[in-house]
Amino acid sequence: MTDPTLTTVEIEPADAARSSVIWMHGLGADARDFEPIVPELKLPAALGVRFVFPNAPIRPVTINNGMRMRAWYDVLSLDLPRQEDAQGVHASGQALNLLLEREKQRGIPAHRIVLAGFSQGGAMALHTGLRYPERLAGILALSCYIPLVARLHDERQSANQSTPVFITHGDCDAVIPMRYGQQSADLLNSLGYAVEWRDYDMGHEVCWQEIRDIAEWLKRVLESG
Repeated sequence: MTDPTLTTVEIEPADAARSSVIWMHGLGADARDFEPIVPELKLPAALGVRFVFPNAPIRPVTINNGMRMRAWYDVLSLDLPRQEDAQGVHASGQALNLLLEREKQRGIPAHRIVLAGFSQGGAMALHTGLRYPERLAGILALSCYIPLVARLHDERQSANQSTPVFITHGDCDAVIPMRYGQQSADLLNSLGYAVEWRDYDMGHEVCWQEIRDIAEWLKRVLESG
């Protein structure tokens, strides 16, 4: 990634923004993929939530025969453990750090920002949030896993040791099997993180019960922030 600036789709609250949710899409999707979820969450207006949906860079993706698409990093193999695109992961992490800084410059303190994402986007939420040097309101990771897990011990920041982490997965997920999400949750639990885990009867997708659970979790972490 030569230009770290990410384009975004943003949904502003009715009144002044008091908190932000930066929500990353999955492989091959774009910033509008999760835009329709905002009204379904029915978050209280008093929370003043700004939703920021960034576009991943367009890059060749190895598992898709080098086809160019929006991707936070290259996917070299579907097998875990596997060779990973460490450079791509770190570059996207740096770009997301710039979005976090921009929200702070717009008056939203780090402790009122949630990093969220689905699939590759969820992996980036975990990667970036666990390494961020200021406490965040929460990390929401849907149908994903921790990338570059071998580096986590050395690179994680203590600032987010107590930050709420909500990890969800479908038990019929044929793209990223649920065991990878469960292993990620178990690892974070073993490291003392405040992890909540939910699994659902679904594939690599989002279901209505999950949306309701996300809404309750978001209200809880933003009301306490």
